[in-house]
Amino acid sequence: MPDIRDRDDILVLVRTFYETAFQDPMIGPIFTEVAHMDLEHHLPIMGDFWESVLFQSGGYRRDALALHSAVNAKQPLTAEHFDRWLQLWTETVDRRHEGPVADAAKTQAERIGLSMQRRLHGLSGSLLDTISIRPGAATA
Repeated sequence: MPDIRDRDDILVLVRTFYETAFQDPMIGPIFTEVAHMDLEHHLPIMGDFWESVLFQSGGYRRDALALHSAVNAKQPLTAEHFDRWLQLWTETVDRRHEGPVADAAKTQAERIGLSMQRRLHGLSGSLLDTISIRPGAATA
């Protein structure tokens, strides 16, 4: 199987993923009934997103957190929703591609999902806690 090479590969991958996700009993209704997502409108936006993530194109200029926060306000997005999204994304990538960019697409999806979950719950997007200095500790 080929690796993800360019925007065209990304667009086919994203379309295939969403066509599957829309039909999924757990997360499909979030896309279709809560977010009322129009795939034809959303596809180039997600193409920009994944092209920026995988190829550092810089084409994505939206606030993904704000968009997900709006959905979360209508239908709370749970860890199970994010896990299912990641599972479907990983399966879609694995059916179509293999190689370092495909691996990065899966790794980045996991990182993005975990960060998004944390931020939707008011936490830092990072899994790393900030190091703080104990009161009264000497500083050098």
